Amino acid sequence: MKKYIVEFIGTFFLVFTVGMAVHSGSVLAPLAIGASLMVMIFAGGHISGGHFNPAVTLAVWLRGKCPAKDVVPYWIAQFAAGLVAALLVVKLQGHATAAVHGVRASLVVEFLFTFALAWVVLQTATTKGTAGNSFYGLAIGFTVMTGAVAVGGISGGAFNPAVGLGVFTMGFENLRQFWIYLGADLAGGAVAALAFKGLVEDKA
Repeated sequence: MKKYIVEFIGTFFLVFTVGMAVHSGSVLAPLAIGASLMVMIFAGGHISGGHFNPAVTLAVWLRGKCPAKDVVPYWIAQFAAGLVAALLVVKLQGHATAAVHGVRASLVVEFLFTFALAWVVLQTATTKGTAGNSFYGLAIGFTVMTGAVAVGGISGGAFNPAVGLGVFTMGFENLRQFWIYLGADLAGGAVAALAFKGLVEDKA
């Protein structure tokens, strides 16, 4: 149960930061979002693995570093946290106006940067070659920041189905975009795991 609570806490603060930072209109919003993920990973990674993202949980499970019995509880904790955080943002800031994004472009960039995120997680936090390192939270947080800056204007830059649920609930995105976040992001995580298993020799 401790793992699931930690996943809830980390995902909550990630989604809450997304909502409040985007509402602020600050050009530093991507930095705040990446930093939020980074510090939550450093805080909770030793307990739950610090996934805070259903696509990452899928990738880590496919890679063989997350027990099957934890996958659904992790997803429940992550989606619940995204929803609760979003409802709090709405309470504080009101509903936002939904953005308009192209479907094909959104699918491509959400898949690519979720792949990149899961790839970085697997390489920095699940291999013998990087075991015990002190940089994995920074690497993962900066991957999200990079994606938000690079393609946030194209897709909204979720790279995380729980964040997708959150921004839909807050009103930043429409229902069609949520399904893109769900499908493309889970696919990106799955393909990253398959690529890792096919390309990385250090799989222990």
